[in-house]
Amino acid sequence: MHGFAENKVPGKSSQPPVGPILQVDDVSKNFGSLTAVSHVSCRVHKGELCGLVGSDGAGKTTLLRMIAGMIQPTSGSIHVDGFSGAHQRNAVKERVGYMPQRFGLYQDLTVAENFDFFMDIYGITGVERERRRERYLGFSNLLPFLDRKAGVLSGGMKQKLGLACILVHQPQMLILDEPTNGVDPVSREEFWDILAEMKQEGMSILVSTSYLDEGQKCEMLILMHRSHVLDIATPHEIQSGFPDLEEAMIFRIQAAAREDGEGRFGD
Repeated sequence: MHGFAENKVPGKSSQPPVGPILQVDDVSKNFGSLTAVSHVSCRVHKGELCGLVGSDGAGKTTLLRMIAGMIQPTSGSIHVDGFSGAHQRNAVKERVGYMPQRFGLYQDLTVAENFDFFMDIYGITGVERERRRERYLGFSNLLPFLDRKAGVLSGGMKQKLGLACILVHQPQMLILDEPTNGVDPVSREEFWDILAEMKQEGMSILVSTSYLDEGQKCEMLILMHRSHVLDIATPHEIQSGFPDLEEAMIFRIQAAAREDGEGRFGD
């Protein structure tokens, strides 16, 4: 395993990574006798776009929920921007924007009403309120649809509205759980264009995905299988020796599954 691979882009000169905004150390989560996440350690550096990939049941959602402070780990520690997820939860939540697989939009409210609701939650008023509306609904291309109810939006538009809503309080890090699952290819591409823009502005992003082609858009990948991390590396490093990234990932997951049958991942 590569462990904490150096943050480098193929074809460009290697530079020291900026310090981590996320630090996960030996984290496990048990639900009764079920181990959902087992001894996971990983880092996401400031301004980095990191992908979390793995088969269904790998533990991705549980790991993201722990990082976002929604649930606490059974053991291990999580720090966001130096703040402990166990002891400084409010500070962590201020710095994180978390978008679960089923984001809680109000279907009977319009685009504008949903967005205003989140601004009300965070106490955003006056000129700043209008500025954030223009900014986050603007780059999401939702300003022409302010009066449209969320329930009649396409899947891609719902996801863009969800992203705009979690950006309201201007978090330092985005945590997105399969945000493009079931979204049409054009909307998927538009959503990733937004993420690329946010990354260019310095946003740190950790996104899980079931689409292996999206892994190519990430600087770093965390590959999970059956509650364990198999590898942490750049897409280029993971693909090394294979014709494409998808084949490399499938090979590693299948190899891990065979070893799993031999008791490698037994808990």
